[in-house]
Amino acid sequence: MNYADHGYLRIAAVAPTISLANPRRNAQRILAKYELLSSSDCAVVLTPELSLTGYSCEDLFLTADLQRECAQTLAELARGTGSSLLVVGAPLLLVDGRLVNAAFVLANGRILGAVPKCSNPNHAEFYEQRWFASGTRIDVEHEIDDQVFRVCPKHMFRVGDTYCAVEICEDLWTAEPPSAQHALNGATLILNPSASPEQVAKAEYRRDLVRMQSGACISAYLYASSTVSESTKDVVYGGHLLAAENASILGESELFLNDAMLVAEIDWHRLRHERAVSSTFRNSTRAGGYRIVGDRTKPSVKRLRREIARHPFVPDDESTLSARANTILKVQTHGLVKRLQSSETSKMVIGLSGGLDSTLALLVCMDTRLEMAGNADNILAVTMPGPGTSEHTQQTVAMLSDAAGIALRTIPISAAVEAHLTDIHHDSVDDVTFENSQARERTQILFDLANKTNGIVVGTGDLSELALGWCTYNADHMSSYNVNAGVPKTLVQYVTRWYAQHRASRKLKEALERVLKTPITPELLPTDAGEIAQHTEEIVGPFELHDFFLYHFLRTGADVVKLHMLASHAYEGKYDIGEIKRWLQTFITRFYRQQFKRTTLPPGPKVGTVSLSPRGDWRMPDEADWKQILKDLDEIN
Repeated sequence: MNYADHGYLRIAAVAPTISLANPRRNAQRILAKYELLSSSDCAVVLTPELSLTGYSCEDLFLTADLQRECAQTLAELARGTGSSLLVVGAPLLLVDGRLVNAAFVLANGRILGAVPKCSNPNHAEFYEQRWFASGTRIDVEHEIDDQVFRVCPKHMFRVGDTYCAVEICEDLWTAEPPSAQHALNGATLILNPSASPEQVAKAEYRRDLVRMQSGACISAYLYASSTVSESTKDVVYGGHLLAAENASILGESELFLNDAMLVAEIDWHRLRHERAVSSTFRNSTRAGGYRIVGDRTKPSVKRLRREIARHPFVPDDESTLSARANTILKVQTHGLVKRLQSSETSKMVIGLSGGLDSTLALLVCMDTRLEMAGNADNILAVTMPGPGTSEHTQQTVAMLSDAAGIALRTIPISAAVEAHLTDIHHDSVDDVTFENSQARERTQILFDLANKTNGIVVGTGDLSELALGWCTYNADHMSSYNVNAGVPKTLVQYVTRWYAQHRASRKLKEALERVLKTPITPELLPTDAGEIAQHTEEIVGPFELHDFFLYHFLRTGADVVKLHMLASHAYEGKYDIGEIKRWLQTFITRFYRQQFKRTTLPPGPKVGTVSLSPRGDWRMPDEADWKQILKDLDEIN
């Protein structure tokens, strides 16, 4: 498989040891790094600012010897390149007498173009304007050793089916970095050859700058700074290498290493999707005037090194997870507070099943009660055991209500369901009518109790169930306000576990841990000697897979073939290709067929970047045809 077909591009930044004012020696080191990295499928290799000479040559930049040596060495270095792009820095004397600090892009034996630095700092330790002219308005043709190329800041370089562009060091630190227009004109990868001396806290600032600019541009960003082999007369360089993608750091080097290398893989298909869905990006003013150079030779990525998270909704470190869980609960809580206030009530009616979703909703109700300075009477918890209710979940509900310090009302529904089924002349079979009648009976009870107590029904269904349509229309599908509507199942589990570990009393912690150990089940079929008879994940598939599909389908814009590839990569060793294909078919089929349930969703808060609210993030016809998508999936072996 060539992962480049799915939008992946392997890129590299290097900070080789340099010999000041010795272009040939530096070119040898650079070429050795380039050959190593290009043979490892790196489509782009970036070196620091003025890497051919070293940044700290000072007045030597003005000498004819160094300028001539740079030109000759550039031509020789270009001839040693293959299809991978190589970006090197060198001073360039233009025919009009201006000297510019330029980044040269080389490939296929040629100099494709040169990008002059626009913002030459002349403050503190920097004196670039002593030597270099600004490249902002430069757009000229230049020739080195019979190679003719443009010198222009508005260059777009082809890398297969996408584009990269260059800004140099200080250009990024300006109020209007060139990378903004680079991105708006099509570059999904920004390259920054830099020479940034180290100071206290500067690395952190630089990292944040690169990360946030990649987010502002909805792009990937590759940064390479000069190394400790520069002159240390007044400052020291750290060789900082950074790779970022859409506000996330993909990789970073240690400081103060000679010959540091950083390899990362970007997903430009994802960036393209992010741009397509952003009206802000779409409607931004484009300056235009860019020159596109390079060929469409498709890069090769034979083995994907980039880690694909199994649980993309869940942070991978404890501190971030803790902050995320706290934020989610606050969003849910304040959403519910406002809904109660606008309804002129403080009464919350919630159905407790002993499962994860209703448990998290209960925790939100408890926090809401505290936020409104209420008391235990503000929460009316109701359990409605039916033919499929197990002894285990009934005991769990009792433990939860006791630990929460709230009264629990028990209203059995078996007799009411049986009477209703008799009224409609239902055969005594355990079919979908039998199952859905229980869900609708429970919803009727909750809404009637809400009317009776001047309260609102708090919904419990999560984002994953909404994606699959794993709910009964006009039953658990309906509520006055669904606090879990934006929380996927994998995150429900983690938030509940976090609450148990960090906020719960000893008694509540025991109850929550019991919930977390309980299999996910709708409990709509008769129990087997009091035990759970239905296991949801045996019916619709693992929720961790469905959350994975949901995230990449909506958030990253992956098509069905890429979804299968990503899941196969992430879950290698846990699910085989056949299992992933089977559950992906289930996901696609249910996601399309069950849209009618999402069209009529009650209100609920958005807590993350993926939402299925028909009034906000996801608007889709109920009648969309999904069969061609399944045909594409069938072709996967």
